[in-house]
Amino acid sequence: MQHPHSPLSKRFLGLLCLVILFGSMVACLGGHKNSHPQQTSDLQQIKDSGVLTVLTLYSSTSYFIYRGQDMGFQYELSEQFAQSLGVKLKIKVAHSLPELAESLLRGEGDLIAYPLPITKKGKDSLIYCGEEVITHQVVVQRNNGRVKPLKDVTELIGKDVYVKPGKYYHRLVNLDKELGGGIHIHLVESDSISAEDLIMQVAKGKIAYTVTDNDIAQLNKTYYPNLNIQLSISFDQRSSWAVRKDCPKLAEAADAWHNANMTSPVYTASMKRYFENSKASVVSPILSLREGKISHYDDLFKKYAPEIGWDWRLLASLAYNESKFDTTAVSWAGAKGLMQLMPSTSRAMGVPEGMEHNAEESVRAAVKYIGQTARSFSKIPEEERINFILASYNSGIGHVLDAMALAEKYGKNKYVWRDNVEKFIVMKTSEVFFNDPVCRFGYFRGTETYNFVRDITTRYEQYKKKIKQ
Repeated sequence: MQHPHSPLSKRFLGLLCLVILFGSMVACLGGHKNSHPQQTSDLQQIKDSGVLTVLTLYSSTSYFIYRGQDMGFQYELSEQFAQSLGVKLKIKVAHSLPELAESLLRGEGDLIAYPLPITKKGKDSLIYCGEEVITHQVVVQRNNGRVKPLKDVTELIGKDVYVKPGKYYHRLVNLDKELGGGIHIHLVESDSISAEDLIMQVAKGKIAYTVTDNDIAQLNKTYYPNLNIQLSISFDQRSSWAVRKDCPKLAEAADAWHNANMTSPVYTASMKRYFENSKASVVSPILSLREGKISHYDDLFKKYAPEIGWDWRLLASLAYNESKFDTTAVSWAGAKGLMQLMPSTSRAMGVPEGMEHNAEESVRAAVKYIGQTARSFSKIPEEERINFILASYNSGIGHVLDAMALAEKYGKNKYVWRDNVEKFIVMKTSEVFFNDPVCRFGYFRGTETYNFVRDITTRYEQYKKKIKQ
């Protein structure tokens, strides 16, 4: 019989212990795999941590980045709610509605700040709370004076309506059945065309009709005043923010905040910023062709343009596009002054607080910012670089870098703007593209930047022909 303390016995006991330990680890890992990670706790724990983690989606009405700033209606409301709790806001972006709910249930966030459709099934795992909206689908058409806008759904019979796959298409198909057929439904499946692109095509007369939710239609009407969005084609859909079932106190706080906040000046300001204030540009002539003056600020453009090697007339064209030479201008996004710098950019460029509307401070800061931006595009040939700088001035560098990455991925020249990178910044309204792994900055209304660069460079050419150096 072997002695219990012999070397062989010790090795056997050691192996036995390792087997037991390994088995325990496997059991623990297996159990962890089949359970949710530890979830963020309710209201008091959020206050103790000092951070409210909000889950949302990229879109024109929820969250996006503009000139380096976090923006969007749902984002601003989230910020207001976080401030009411005395905590900081942290944003996490999901890629789809199902992922949004799954991320919440996995404990990756505390609150969904996005209009999540209220459903009976959803109530099994969620508490709907906070910001609630009622939406319905509308026909987007033009007020053009010649063809009277449709006022009844029966008038859609015989009409061409263009929609993306999904809920708008399904609603049109069902409506067509209800009417006995006759609507000419065109399914637009191209990834490079988004629902908002179709709205723009309606505004420009390229197509006659499309369909979208009324809140998205209202936002786009601030860009295209000629749109008519009065004809509803669906029942109302209630949507809301949401939290997990184990966060009733957070839900109560969100409800209380929403009820108290709906009539507040800050809430009203956010509503007006996105859904009411016009974002359409106006036209203004050259100040004096006879005297060779573009504006009252030509001397400032001439003084500072050499610092970045620009023709002063190009700087004047940029200023015109930004403010129409109005030093008191404040954009829907909060940009101020002659050169329309965002407040954080003004501070970073050394503009003293309260001096954003001073013409010289604005031009000096804009030139400094342009100089810094130019260094980010040092690899781009000089003749092309101005396009990238202008695009970045409008959108922020991040979206331009995303568009360059997309251009390279799809076989275009990422160092050439026209007909190359500009095409991909336009595509950043489409989920397929802004959710692409090469993109880091999400949704963006790239049509504005596309037009911004073309408008400024075209006007600059006109200035060169009419105004002496």
